[in-house]
Amino acid sequence: MSSRSALEYRCLRTINLYQTPALQELVTQACAGRQLRLTTPPQAAQTALSVCLCEDGYAGWMALADLKALVPSPSPYQPVVLTRAAICSRLPQAIAFAQQAMAQPNTYLWGGTVGPNFDCSGLVQTAFATAGIRLPRDSYQQEAFTAEIAWSDLEAGDLIFFGTPERTKHVALYLGEGRYIHSSGVDQGRNGIGIDSLTDLSDPISQAYHQQLRRPGRVMASYGAEDQFITAVPSGPL
Repeated sequence: MSSRSALEYRCLRTINLYQTPALQELVTQACAGRQLRLTTPPQAAQTALSVCLCEDGYAGWMALADLKALVPSPSPYQPVVLTRAAICSRLPQAIAFAQQAMAQPNTYLWGGTVGPNFDCSGLVQTAFATAGIRLPRDSYQQEAFTAEIAWSDLEAGDLIFFGTPERTKHVALYLGEGRYIHSSGVDQGRNGIGIDSLTDLSDPISQAYHQQLRRPGRVMASYGAEDQFITAVPSGPL
């Protein structure tokens, strides 16, 4: 076993990661099978450990008690290299996952990436992950990772970003024919996954999001280059 793989662990079940060592503010979740690294060695006096998820470089704090849900990984995580053509062939699977997630009882969960409850970027990240395509965790990171395209070039499987002129705060998955699916918070009139429209603004939720449009983005690669890893503890999912 290499020195790197010895530092990597595989999750046996879902593990919650938090913003602070006091285990406050859920920021992401690691489902069974995901790999992570401990960024601080465990000590008896601790109640939390600083960790970094291998697939997206996301950092957070996990409960020391969750160590029993980790086993050493037999090999280090290897990023998946995909061409745009390969990604296109997998997009229907990502869309199907999001639609199936909407069909289950769910509510919006800040930090949710496992389901049935998701935040906006967690739904998008997990939908793509089920198709073997890795994306960064947060919506502003996903926006930076995607290629900017014209609105007239939107295709099913592209992403749509919302927010302010200064920052992205929300992301949705485009379904085609002007419709997009996303996990939306109660502050925008819904509490869970739903479908809204870019063109039919008779619905107040679609209208509210239309006023926050930033740009569409196209996934051109699977995330995971070492120099793209985010090592700072994040400020929380958006």
